Amino acid sequence: MAKEIVIPDIGDFDSVEVIEVLVEAGDTIAAEDSLISVESDKATMEIPAPEGGVVVEVNVAVGDQVSQGSLILLLEPGGDAPAVETPVTQKNTPAPAASQPAPAPQPVAASLQQHRPSPTAKIDETSFARAYASPSVRKFARELGVDLGRVAGSGRKGRVIKDDVKAFVKQVLTQGTGSGSGLAVAPMPEIDFSQWGEVETQKLSKINKLTGKFLHRNWVTVPHVTQFDQADITELDALRKSMAAEYKDKGIKITMLAFLIKAVVAGLRELPRFNASLDASGENLILKHYFNIGIAVDTPDGLVVPVVRDADSKSLVDIATELGDISQKARDKKLKPSDMQGGCMTISSLGGIGGTQFTPIVNAPEVAILGVSRHKMTPVWNGENFEPRLMLPLSLSYDHRVVDGADGARFTSFMGRVLADANGLVK
Repeated sequence: MAKEIVIPDIGDFDSVEVIEVLVEAGDTIAAEDSLISVESDKATMEIPAPEGGVVVEVNVAVGDQVSQGSLILLLEPGGDAPAVETPVTQKNTPAPAASQPAPAPQPVAASLQQHRPSPTAKIDETSFARAYASPSVRKFARELGVDLGRVAGSGRKGRVIKDDVKAFVKQVLTQGTGSGSGLAVAPMPEIDFSQWGEVETQKLSKINKLTGKFLHRNWVTVPHVTQFDQADITELDALRKSMAAEYKDKGIKITMLAFLIKAVVAGLRELPRFNASLDASGENLILKHYFNIGIAVDTPDGLVVPVVRDADSKSLVDIATELGDISQKARDKKLKPSDMQGGCMTISSLGGIGGTQFTPIVNAPEVAILGVSRHKMTPVWNGENFEPRLMLPLSLSYDHRVVDGADGARFTSFMGRVLADANGLVK
C-alpha cells in the first residue's frame, strides 16, 4: 500500500512556497533523503523523507504554497534504500595499482574533468558559504568541485539550483580554462586603497551581484557587435505629447518607451532571426512565435528587466498602462522571477538621463538588445535646405553568431522607418 508523505511541523509559518522538487515518480529513496525545498520570507529548508521506499506519485510542484499536513508524495515503503554516493572530487588522489579492480564508472562531468583541468577543482570556501543554495545543491556542487560563488542562480531570488551547477560545469568544460582559452584571466590583485587616503566599504546589493554575474557571463560568451543609427521622431514626439495630455486625467503616462515597444515588435516580425535564441548546444536556432519585450528598469538596488508579454496583441495605451505598473513593482521590490523571464528582446532606454550613444550588453539567451539615448533637435538636409528634426539615437547590440552586420543595419533602418510613421504605431 502506498503511504502518504506530508509536510511535517514547520514552525510558526502558515504556509511556505515550494522552490525545488528533488524527486520524481519511480525514484528509490532512503530515509532522510531530501524530497523538496521550501522557502518562507525568513528561511529556506529541505523536507526529508521519514522512511525509504519507491516514489509512486509526486503531488507538489515548484511554486505551490504548502503547510503542515499538505501531501508531498505517495511512497511505497521498502525499507531504507541505500543512498548512492557519488565520489567526491579530490586533489592528488593516487592512481589505483595494477592489481586493484577497475574503478566504478563515474558521472560524465567527473570523467570529463579527468581529461581537462578546470577551475571547478578549486573552491573558495568563503564564496561557497555565501552562495544562496540548498544543502542538496551544495553537496552536489562539492561532489563536482564547483565553487558556488561563481555560479549564477536562475532560481527564485537568484537561488542556485542543480541545473545551474550542471550548466556551469558544461560551460567550463566546453570553453576550456588553460592559457589557450580566451576566458583565462589573471585574478584581480588585492589592494589596500586606504594607503592613499580615507576610504569607505559598501556591500553590493544582491541585485548588483547577480546582475554583475549575468552581464559578465554574457559579455565573455556572446560575440557582440553594436550598430548605431538615428530615427527621426519629430512627428512621433508631437503625437506622444498630444496623447499624454489626453490620457493624463486617466492616470496613464504615455511615454516614448511604449512606442518603442510597438516598433521593436514590428522589427521582430520583419526580421524573425532577431526573435530567436541558440539552444544549449549552440548548433540550433530556436525561432519564437511570441513577442515578449524586456524593459531594463533602474531601481535604487540595481538593474532589473521585467517583461511585457504578448506585446503584439496589446494596444499602445495598454502597453503604456502596463509599463507604469511594472515600473512601480520594480521600485517596490514586488517583481516575481516569472515577471522577468521569457523575453524575446530587451530595450534599455537612457534617454531620460542623457548621453548620445552606448553599447548595451545582450541579455542572453536573447540575441539582441536595443539601447536608446536622449533625443536631440538636429539640422537635417532635406535636399534643398536644412530643417530642424528631432533625432533619436539608437544603439543595437547583437549576437554575431546569429545576426550578421547586414541584418543589424537592416533592423535599425527598419526601426527608423517605423518610428517616422507615428500614426502607424497607435493601434
